[in-house]
Amino acid sequence: MLNQSSGPSQTRSFSTVFLIEMWERFGYYGMAALLVLFMIDKIGFADDHANLTWGAFTALVFSAPSIGGWIGDKVLGARRTMTAGAIVLALGYLMLALPFDTLGFMYASLGVIVVGNGLFKSNAANLVRRIYEGDDARIDSAFTIYYMAVNIGSTLSMLATPWIKDHWGWHTAFAVCCGGMVLGLLNFALMRKTLAHVGSAPDDEPIRWNRAFAVAAGSVALAAATMYILQHKTVAVACVYAAGVAILAIFGYMLTKCDRSERAGLVAALILTLQVILFFVFYQQMSTSLTLFALRNVDPSFSIGGVELFTWSAAQFQALNPIWIMLLSPILAFVYARQARRGRDIPVAAKYALGFVVVAVGFFVFGLSGRYAVEGRVSSWFMVAGYGLYSLGELLVSGLGLAMIARYVPARMSGFMMGAYFVATGVSQYLGSVVANFARMPSGNLEPLQSLPLYTQLFFGLGWLAAGGAAVAVALLPLLGKLSRAHQRAVEEAVRTGAAERMQPATTLGAKNV
Repeated sequence: MLNQSSGPSQTRSFSTVFLIEMWERFGYYGMAALLVLFMIDKIGFADDHANLTWGAFTALVFSAPSIGGWIGDKVLGARRTMTAGAIVLALGYLMLALPFDTLGFMYASLGVIVVGNGLFKSNAANLVRRIYEGDDARIDSAFTIYYMAVNIGSTLSMLATPWIKDHWGWHTAFAVCCGGMVLGLLNFALMRKTLAHVGSAPDDEPIRWNRAFAVAAGSVALAAATMYILQHKTVAVACVYAAGVAILAIFGYMLTKCDRSERAGLVAALILTLQVILFFVFYQQMSTSLTLFALRNVDPSFSIGGVELFTWSAAQFQALNPIWIMLLSPILAFVYARQARRGRDIPVAAKYALGFVVVAVGFFVFGLSGRYAVEGRVSSWFMVAGYGLYSLGELLVSGLGLAMIARYVPARMSGFMMGAYFVATGVSQYLGSVVANFARMPSGNLEPLQSLPLYTQLFFGLGWLAAGGAAVAVALLPLLGKLSRAHQRAVEEAVRTGAAERMQPATTLGAKNV
């Protein structure tokens, strides 16, 4: 699936990052599968409060890598920053595992997780980019398989942690998340030499302890700020707006600082990043409206021909997303590589447009399921079908988001721009939780027949929103095609004149940077 012609060392290096990413996602998604339900059941939040708290938390989780990417590029080094982030994440999950069900302690735990994710996420992705640099087809295939690591880890944890919670309690389930992250760190310690030649410039310099202490102090400040933001809705909304402005400012700054030959690629990256913001509104439904729909209106049993096969809890339905992605990822990676070999590489913009189409169909399936409900409960197989379509759309849009940055952004801007990409996804995470609250439950518990129309109406609305996104994406195809061709010509000219390192990363760039 990946082009491994550059030698086995690339494969081993990729495997090291793949495995720590897998275990990191095991911890994160195990926690994510439970947290909204934990806030409702143990902390006593109403649906809308839990949804917005989750939205604000995930907005910070996805935005923090914008800082972590810069720290990895310029301060500590990508390898060191990623490792520090993994250690902090393990601490955050350990705090959730402790038997303290107070609001303040939960917020403190989430603040530590935000810091850890900020240090880890963009640097892990940046290491993959530096391992597989070169032609576009290899980048798309590499990041598609890398995306598979996310879903191996999340599948295992989303199936395991709800089951563990049902049998041994919430905190035991959170302890399993911590254990997964610790296993990832141990594995990385054993394989760290495979990344000795991959990283950013500070990785090959002695640690500057004054910088390390400054990062530590900043991390404490970010954790404290997270606690404050999660407790104040007005502040959270202001931060979301500020982050949106920051995204545009970052791109504007890069456009003014870049060479004229680099401009087409950066404009294309901006347009595609705006499309990703829309996509993550749909993504956020998995932990909010779709999980609450599964809790109140989905038959938990899977049956064929009247024979019950097994049952799932509401949180376990989230595992359908990574299961589908693991099934579909190798197929898409194969298709991308085959089309590239035939000289018919599918443009990223076309993949995005198709992604919105299938996301729309997926939410229409969720909405239509209500017409076949029995006593307010829909068949679990509607969830399987809807998640399958939604997951294909995720692979076509979110799965290629980092590959899009790697394709269009010059190497010297890659860490910072990957951070900006994560800020964009963070903004849409909060917007997604706001959208989920259109199906919020009124005070008091409703019967399934009463709650069902709240959710199906939301899903139909999301289907039409995705259809509108698809229409816009199709309309933008000519412009993006023009920008992509201009970018490619600039890359070819840079290669011809020996200036390739400024324009687009060459295969030797990773070695040169170390």
